[in-house]
Amino acid sequence: MSTTEALTITQFRPVRAVIHPPAFAHNLARVRERVGQSNVWAVIKADGYGHGLERVAEFLKQADGFGVACLDEALRLREAGCEHPIVVLEGVFSWQEWPLIWRNRLECVVHSHEQLQWLAHWLEHADLPCDTQPELDLWLKFDTGMQRLGFEPGEAETVVEWLRSLPAEISMHLMSHLACADEDNGQMFTQKQCALFDQLSQTVDGQRSLANSAGVQTYPKTHYDWVRPGIMLYGASARSGTSLAPTMTLMAEVTRLRWIEAGSGVGYGLTWQAQRPTLLAVVSIGYGDGYPRHAPSGTPVLIHGCKVPLVGRVSMDMITVDVTDLQDRVSVGDAAILWGQGLAVDEVAQWCGTIGYELLCGVTPRVPRQVAETALISTSQEVTSHVG
Repeated sequence: MSTTEALTITQFRPVRAVIHPPAFAHNLARVRERVGQSNVWAVIKADGYGHGLERVAEFLKQADGFGVACLDEALRLREAGCEHPIVVLEGVFSWQEWPLIWRNRLECVVHSHEQLQWLAHWLEHADLPCDTQPELDLWLKFDTGMQRLGFEPGEAETVVEWLRSLPAEISMHLMSHLACADEDNGQMFTQKQCALFDQLSQTVDGQRSLANSAGVQTYPKTHYDWVRPGIMLYGASARSGTSLAPTMTLMAEVTRLRWIEAGSGVGYGLTWQAQRPTLLAVVSIGYGDGYPRHAPSGTPVLIHGCKVPLVGRVSMDMITVDVTDLQDRVSVGDAAILWGQGLAVDEVAQWCGTIGYELLCGVTPRVPRQVAETALISTSQEVTSHVG
């Protein structure tokens, strides 16, 4: 087998994730409309939510900066030639990361005393020219109610004074994270977080960042100097009044059609039984590709613009779909959309008892990503539903 054949053989299986560059620009524009003069950290962690880290950075280059989870992701961007401001949202995991933060001109979140001690250790042992003080942009993260990462609010003055005592030129900024902004009943708790964040602003006088995607869309009070949209940039988790476009269309093909009799079971465990003579379509995707194994019968799949139901258990490499109502139109080789243009990832996620984040991030490496410069399908596109 030649090298070329080895590189292309995995493309023969008819499954792909089509990435839509215009959708990123569309969604970023929706963010700008919401936040006015606030700057935008485009959050592209987790390999750009499954779309490809470097690829998404290029599509979102009009953002003011990028948010990543860890130093590894930030270094990938710098190695790819990205000159944007980059903030490392989880901060460092050892003292050895601090010189890399400094050398690569990265902004860094600090949320624990261990990270402060690691910073002091590096500054004490750093092999720097005499009279050289590293310049650092640090985002001090305080816990205003998420109960996850962050200093306690009562520690603010102590943390600030301690950082001022270090032999470095440190610009300090303020950050926290909203816990309930995406919940229908989260208004009171979000307001409480904002009030506490405003109090902290009296101690940390740098720039401020609080809003995630839900805050961007629902709570203008949370926008401050920088917003940190993630999932909405990928066309998911749209709140009322926000028109977003899907950035990924996960597609496969019908590889077999067969009729089964009423009462016949389908798939592993025969967990679904046909209630009528049924035309089944086998579609070339499964949990080995990141389609969720726990997707229940009834989960919609889009074929010929019609929502038809998944039936039976998801296998590693294939699913089965009831296409009886499309029997005069469906053929082997027809495209099946699992989510994306015409079928919102949030709708599929709701059927699966999860969120769009998990589905997008879960698409496995064996699924080729194909960039398509296509026009956006309207977010209000009408489709026919045959899901029972």
